[in-house]
This record gives sequence, C-alpha cells and structure tokens, in this order.
Amino acid sequence: MHDMLKDRVVAVTGAAGGIGRGIAGAVIEAGGRAALIDLDAARAEEAAAALQAGDRAIGLAADVTDRASLDAALAATVARFGRLDGLVNNAGVVRLGPADALSAADVDAEFAVNVKGVLLAAQAAAAQMADGGAIVNVASNAGKVGYPNMAGYNASKAAVISLTRSLSLEWAERGINVNAVCPGGVATDMLGTVADFIAGRTGSDRDALFSTMVPAQLGRHITPAEVGRVVVFLLSEAATIIRGQAISIDGGDTPY
Repeated sequence: MHDMLKDRVVAVTGAAGGIGRGIAGAVIEAGGRAALIDLDAARAEEAAAALQAGDRAIGLAADVTDRASLDAALAATVARFGRLDGLVNNAGVVRLGPADALSAADVDAEFAVNVKGVLLAAQAAAAQMADGGAIVNVASNAGKVGYPNMAGYNASKAAVISLTRSLSLEWAERGINVNAVCPGGVATDMLGTVADFIAGRTGSDRDALFSTMVPAQLGRHITPAEVGRVVVFLLSEAATIIRGQAISIDGGDTPY
C-alpha cells in the first residue's frame, strides 16, 4: 500500500485522535498528503506533527456543523497542497443512555455532527474536487445492528449509511466515488466511554469489561491504523468499482 495514494491529498475530519488519527497516518503511509481537521486546532496540529511526515501533513481547525468553517479549512488545504483528492468524514459524537430517557438535545447533537456534519463536509469537499475524487464516510456497525443505550447514535449512523448511497448515486457523474466503512471493536476513547458507562451501571470492572469488547473471531481490539488501511484502499483508484457501499470492518461481528 506504500504508493496507493502517492501525491494525493486527503482531508480527514475528527483527526486529532482515535480512528481519525489512524486514518491520517495510513494516508501518509500510502504516500499521500493529509489535512488533519478537528474542532480543536491545537490538537489537530499536534496530531499532524506526531505523524512525522514533514510538509505532507497539516493540522487545521473546523466545526463540521458549520459549512463556512469547513469551506475555510478545505480552501486552506488546497492552498497548501494545490488540490483535494479525498475526504474522510470521521468526526462523530455519542450520547449514552436508555432510549426512554434520551433527550432531544442529545439527539440533536448526534445528528448535527454525525449526519449533518457528514453532508456539509461532503458538499464542501465536492466543491473543491474539480477533477473528481473519493469520499469515505465513517459510519459504524451500530448503524446496522444497533446497541443498547445508543439509540440516537445507532440511528445517526444508519442515516450515514443511507446518505452514502445517495451521494454515490448523485455524484458518480462528477467523478466522485462515495463509500462508507462500519467499524466496530476499535480501541478508541469512544469505546472506552461506552465501557465507562456500562461499568458505572453494572458495577463491573471497567478495564476488564473493555478487554472483552473485541470482535469474537479476531479475539482482540482492532487498531485505528487497521481501519485506516481499509479507508486508504477505498480512497484509491483500486476501489473504483466499489460504490455506495457500507463495508463492515468489525472483525466479522456483523454478517452484512
């Protein structure tokens, strides 16, 4: 995969940590250039510097719920690298709690970032992709099978899967390929938050619980870098015949 994205420019939202940081690292590993975009400018810049990619990585601030903010970040990306070939919509939030206690504010927050943010970033990126490109949306296996105490998150990720299909259909004639990945069992702070929530409600040991939150067939957590390598493939020309798909990358847990 060393040259799969040679000289291509990819913007990654929510890139300061977790899966986003792993994806940005995989882009660099594949020979590409990466704009790490996050709500926190300092964390984005730190993550970019940590990649040790020299002038092939930059950190930028943007709020994915604000189109003007995204336009500015992507314009800065093009100003720095001369083009935009790919976007990874990774930014996401989760609000945990039983469905009958889920607040309107929590649902609004999840849909604002997880769904509206994906659409706005995709629109902003498409406006910069004069020669076509690729977009990969980070959905979740939660959008296919759902999990307890995550009703709003589950629904928002199902919406991302549907949105991916719509964008793929509409933008194919513009040379923009759109797919989604549905991770699960990835060792991230977000998964840790879920473990904290369950442990707090059940009185179980948090670390022991976290260690069990792994794909059964794999027997271990998936790493952000492993997710990143699948995303890199979907951003590349090798994935031209894969379109509008929501690919499960959860170690076999989700059967479709």
